[in-house]
Amino acid sequence: MDRPAKRVALVCGGGGGIGSAVSKKLAEAGNIVYVGYGHGKENAELAAAKSGNGTRIIKLDLMDSDGIDKACEYIFKQEKHLDILVNCAAVNSEAPAIGMDDETWRKVLETNLDGAFRICRAVSKYMLLNKWGRIINMSSISASHGGRGQINYSASKAGLEAMTRVLALELGRKGIMVNCIAPGIVETEMSGRIRREHGEKLLENIAVHRFGKPEEIAELAAFLASESCTYMTGQVIRIDGGMAL
Repeated sequence: MDRPAKRVALVCGGGGGIGSAVSKKLAEAGNIVYVGYGHGKENAELAAAKSGNGTRIIKLDLMDSDGIDKACEYIFKQEKHLDILVNCAAVNSEAPAIGMDDETWRKVLETNLDGAFRICRAVSKYMLLNKWGRIINMSSISASHGGRGQINYSASKAGLEAMTRVLALELGRKGIMVNCIAPGIVETEMSGRIRREHGEKLLENIAVHRFGKPEEIAELAAFLASESCTYMTGQVIRIDGGMAL
C-alpha cells in the first residue's frame, strides 16, 4: 500500500504535560494529530491550539470500550487510516500499601492498564488494515524502582511494560512497532508534589542533576512514531537523566 501523504496520530491524555508536548512535536513532524481527552477538555483544546497544523481534539473515555471503538472508527472514517498511538493517559492516587482501599487500587489500574489495553486493542485493528503502525506506551521509572505510596501506580506501569512486549510479538510481522517510554521525574503537574517536597534529595540521585522536560520525552516519542523506527519493537526505553543508575 502506498505511503499516505500524512500519518494520523492519536495521543491519549494529549492535554497533559507530556501528552501536550507529544501532540505538538508530532504535528510539527507533519502528522495529523488527534488530542484525546477523558476529562479536561480545556487542556486538550489548549494543546491542540499550541500544536497547530489542524490538530483536532476527540473525547476518549478509557473506561468505555464502546466509546473508544467509536472514536477510533470516527478517526478512520475521517482520515482513511489511523497510524500512530501515543498513550500518555494516566492517573495517580497514593497511599501506603497496607492502608490502600480497593477503590484507590482499582481507579489507578483501570485507567493506566485496563484503559491502555482497550485503546491499543481498538487502534491495532486499523493499523492492521494498512500493515503499518506505531504504538508508544508511556510507562515510568516507578515500574522498575517503585515508590512509597505508589503500589497501584507502579504495578500499573509494570503491567503496561509487559503488555507492550506481548503486543510487539503479536503485531511485529504486520509492520506495527510497539514500544514503551519510561520517563524519570519530569516537570509536569503530576510530579509537582514530589518535586516540591523531595526535590533536593531526588536531584542527588539524578546523574544530570535536573528534572526532565516534557519536550525531551516528546522527542523520543516522535522518533518511535516515525518512518525511521523500523527495527525497534518491544523495548522499554528509559529517559531519566541517569536516575536509574
